[in-house]
Amino acid sequence: MRDTLAGAAALAALAAAVTPAMAQKVNPALVTESEKSGFKRTGRLAEVEVLNDAFVRAYPDAVRAITFGTSPEGRPMRALVVSRSGALTPEAARERGLPVILVQGGIHAGEIDGKDAGYLALRQMLDGQAAPGALEKQVVVFVPVYNVDGHERFNRWNRPNQRGPEEGGIRATAQNINLNRDYIKADAPETRAMLRLIDAWDPIVYTDLHVTNGANFEHDVSVQIEPGVAGDTTLAGVGRSLRDSILARLSKQGSLPLPFYPSLARPDDPAAGFVNSVYTPRYSTGYSQLRNRFSILLETHSWKEYPVRVRITRNYIVDLVEETAANGQAWLREARAADDRAKAMAGQDVVLDWKATDKAEMIDFRGYAYTRTPSAITGGVLIRYDETKPQIWRVPFRDELVPSITARLPLGGYVVQPAYADAVAPLLELHGISFRRLDKPLAATDVETYRADKVALDAMPNEGRQRAKVEGEWKSERRDIPAGSLFVPSGQPGARLVGTLFEPAGPDSLLAWGQFNNALQGGGGLPAYVAEDVALAQLRDPAIMAEFTQRLTRDPAFARDQRARIEFFARRHSSWNPDTRLYPVFRVANPKLGE
Repeated sequence: MRDTLAGAAALAALAAAVTPAMAQKVNPALVTESEKSGFKRTGRLAEVEVLNDAFVRAYPDAVRAITFGTSPEGRPMRALVVSRSGALTPEAARERGLPVILVQGGIHAGEIDGKDAGYLALRQMLDGQAAPGALEKQVVVFVPVYNVDGHERFNRWNRPNQRGPEEGGIRATAQNINLNRDYIKADAPETRAMLRLIDAWDPIVYTDLHVTNGANFEHDVSVQIEPGVAGDTTLAGVGRSLRDSILARLSKQGSLPLPFYPSLARPDDPAAGFVNSVYTPRYSTGYSQLRNRFSILLETHSWKEYPVRVRITRNYIVDLVEETAANGQAWLREARAADDRAKAMAGQDVVLDWKATDKAEMIDFRGYAYTRTPSAITGGVLIRYDETKPQIWRVPFRDELVPSITARLPLGGYVVQPAYADAVAPLLELHGISFRRLDKPLAATDVETYRADKVALDAMPNEGRQRAKVEGEWKSERRDIPAGSLFVPSGQPGARLVGTLFEPAGPDSLLAWGQFNNALQGGGGLPAYVAEDVALAQLRDPAIMAEFTQRLTRDPAFARDQRARIEFFARRHSSWNPDTRLYPVFRVANPKLGE
């Protein structure tokens, strides 16, 4: 009942915002299906092309429609470029020194608030009804629907946990890829198109518009930004300031915003409180900070009705544009300074993952009364919320975030072996990473190599990949480096991204995502009937006998594993390939390798 009333109030607020535009006889072609329906429905993908063309006709000096990619099912990926500055290309924006913000809707096509809110916000700003003068000081690149194939899987119940619109798309693409897990590996054609768009425009802010899942409570939106915890320390301070300004604006506009994603520590128990997190770079929110740019995750709350969510998202877009008009030039200066600092990061530590400590503070959180009862269906616990009874939850919040995995960048950079160079080079180009291909071999070069002592491949695929967990360490040796190898310097603006891609311990390294699984396979070994005699011969050596006996005694897993026992002896045989499980990426200390 309360959310029904909130929805009615939001619809009235949206109507109040829209009415002046109607009074000015705005071209009805600029009005979305959502707005026409009283924010009950959202339009199909065909509406995007129609609206984009209409915006160009209505504002020919301020809007340009572009197509930046094609989906696996052949659908165009469309965007609007909006600015009152006259700069409607990446080259013009750079020449004018203008900040660019990229506003992205529909990465999860069932969470489509951003599309309808974005068109409304842009129309009002172009008409001078919102953020007057702000579009003269920046460029807005608006992607109304990122996951275009998923958008067209229209159904009434694709998001049964979400209140409106009446029909919508789905989370994954036609290839069943979650685009918000694909920013590093870039398997999807959509991701590759988006990364090229990012590289072309170099947005100072990349904002991703979502709708939450989970518990029911009064808070209606969360705002998270990086750098804020992760990334360049100075930029993180700027990011927190921007986040706080956005939160303050949203509060004044009637929202109950949160500075963290409201993820319960235990999904079936609100009393367990919340745990903050830093997103890894497979997510949009974790990716941009590796390039010294800001990424903002906006999550409206799925239990709120569609007019409420569209109003909040519209307000946020206008707020961000106003903040960019006021501070965008300062952000650009800070980003350039962060780029320079990253160029000097060779030999320094990079953080590959974060975790929340057990330290908690008690917070007052605006929830609803709820009951927890046994579920006859699942055998677990069923939570039901009573939205007629607002309730303050006094709950723990684990907000202290610390690095959980770090690695030291090599003084020179990384060398990718020729057999894998053709697969890795396009990824580096997509990520804006500088590298060069060595045109001649380098003999007896000091390198660090990594051999996987233990390899565990996931039993089930994850986003189309078989992820790998490895244990090993970097060790110094001298090796020949073949011509055709790629040299990727550590010292460049994307230094953190370089470390993320190539350090094996990172959760989103290319190694972890299965890019090099072929290299992790065993070295052939000895047939069992041969191994027996080889092993008995080797065991005449007292040192080998002592080591084997110790492994049997102290390592039960080894003792149970016939293959591991054979490999113990195979490694000591002349037939053993010394490059077995060798990671085909080396570290070097020379920043001018091959020059």
